[in-house]
Amino acid sequence: MEILPKQCEITEQDLRAALADLKGYVDVTEEDLMKIYSSALVHAKDRLKHLITVADLMTKDVVTVKKETSLVEAARRLTGLRISGMPVVDDKDMVIGVVGELDIISAVGGQKSSGVKNIFRRMLGEPVPSQKEGDTVGDVMSTPPITIGPTEDIREAAHILEGHRIKRIPVVDEFGRLIGVISRADIVRGMSKASRATEPSRKRHRVRH
Repeated sequence: MEILPKQCEITEQDLRAALADLKGYVDVTEEDLMKIYSSALVHAKDRLKHLITVADLMTKDVVTVKKETSLVEAARRLTGLRISGMPVVDDKDMVIGVVGELDIISAVGGQKSSGVKNIFRRMLGEPVPSQKEGDTVGDVMSTPPITIGPTEDIREAAHILEGHRIKRIPVVDEFGRLIGVISRADIVRGMSKASRATEPSRKRHRVRH
């Protein structure tokens, strides 16, 4: 019996499609079960061909900070690279949090102006955190971090981004170590490429005589 990779596990949808292939009443015998399994396997592999994973679209060159990094240095990296957030990692590249520009602004601005900043957070579709104070990334970072694995379907990544109202998710391996980041923009670009790839070719071919 063939062993499937995790992302190619047979689903209920594959089994229904396999049963439809047999057509008519099925007297379930061992032979029939093997036929159903073989047919479902074909459908599962066909579905996998069209699967776009997080690893396909994620950014591998990720800017990170440590929890002891000063807020001034974190702000310099964010503004210099024109990004709005970055993962916080330990000495083993394990993701322990995420810090964003609004976390830094909130800490620098203090309690007095937090009401206005929270309004802007809602306008940007981001969660409103409790007031944070401190001088280092560890004082203001969001933890525990929301992460995702590289073999997950990008639809799952999109669901997490939408559900938590965040712009990016750190991608980690099975040990929790950072291997990339996937953002809203990455998913949009990936879906755009997939759409163009499925369009019928309009190229004209020359006929040699």
